[in-house]
Amino acid sequence: MTVKFSKEHEWINAADAAAAVVGITVHAQDALGDVVFVDLPEVGKTFAQGDVAGVVESVKAAADVYMPVSGEIVEVNEALRADPALANSDPLGAGWFFKVKLSDAAQLGDLMDETAYTAFAANA
Repeated sequence: MTVKFSKEHEWINAADAAAAVVGITVHAQDALGDVVFVDLPEVGKTFAQGDVAGVVESVKAAADVYMPVSGEIVEVNEALRADPALANSDPLGAGWFFKVKLSDAAQLGDLMDETAYTAFAANA
C-alpha cells in the first residue's frame, strides 16, 4: 500500500493508479475531536495541489481539507456524509473523504512517508 501524508494532515493511498483515496489522519481527527459534519468536493471538479477541497467540522472546530496532489475528484464517500463520525472511528479506512485521479503522480514525492509523518505529527 502506497500511503503518503501531507503537512496539512491528509493521507493519500495511491495504490490504485486510477483513483487515489484521500482522508484525514489519525492525528487530525484526534485534534478535531468528534466530527459532526463534512463538506465534500463535487465529483468532476479539478483541484491543484494545496487547494482547499472540503471542510470537516467537529464539536470543537472546523478545518479545511487540502488536496495532497493535483487531480480530478472521481468519487466522494457518501457514507461519510451520512455518518461523519466515520472520520473518527476509522480515519484510514471507512472514513476516507474522496478519490482523485492524479494529474501529476510525481507530486506524491512531495509528501511524507509514515515514518516522516509520525515524527512531524509528534511536533505539530
